[in-house]
Amino acid sequence: MMDVNEIQRLLPHRYPFLLIDRILELDLGKRIVGLKNVTINEPYFVGHFPNYPIMPGVLILESMAQAGAILIKKSLNLSDDKLMLFLGIDKAKFRKPVFPGDQLRLEMDLTRLHTRSAKALGKAFVEQALVAEAELLMMIVDREEEGENR
Repeated sequence: MMDVNEIQRLLPHRYPFLLIDRILELDLGKRIVGLKNVTINEPYFVGHFPNYPIMPGVLILESMAQAGAILIKKSLNLSDDKLMLFLGIDKAKFRKPVFPGDQLRLEMDLTRLHTRSAKALGKAFVEQALVAEAELLMMIVDREEEGENR
């Protein structure tokens, strides 16, 4: 439904921090399903962990958030000058490790959507196994112009 080129038009993230490769389903205002192909070439595998590479849980949460950001941006028809930032992460659970060669299926269901914030329930699967889940709270902000004081 959406390839990496369209994803890059919607998100500011780029390698090595773009953590979503494809969108399979999009139901505006409700749900999104995306994919992340986990490869041994990911830069974090060098140190996490040598001789036993597993995807860091925080990056699984980030990939969920990126899918959620696409859902929010498309649902609210937000312009490119809007960004989604974390407000909070609740009820995060990591159930199984994710290894190189796995394909992470990210399912995000919106539970609240406002013009300035959103909340979504995220689940990550490898094949049929639930590997992680969390409630993500996101805030919609204006992107500052380059060089603007912060």
